Amino acid sequence: MGKQPVKLKAVVYALSPFQQKVMPGLWKDLPGKIHHKISENWISASLLLAPLIGVHLYVPPLFYINRLSRIGFLFCLGS
Repeated sequence: MGKQPVKLKAVVYALSPFQQKVMPGLWKDLPGKIHHKISENWISASLLLAPLIGVHLYVPPLFYINRLSRIGFLFCLGS
């Protein structure tokens, strides 16, 4: 029960430089693909974007109030 050598054939796959038409399919109907993805996943997109937009709208006024309170002009806001 000795070892017998086995001949293997190497297979190399390559695209011909004259037949490389892979990329045009990715750009074909791009607006339609984007619309389909958004309409298909609008709940997930809204759950992702709502907290980000909320934080963006909530935080800048806090920085402004904090800056005014540090320099002593908080009474201008009526607090």
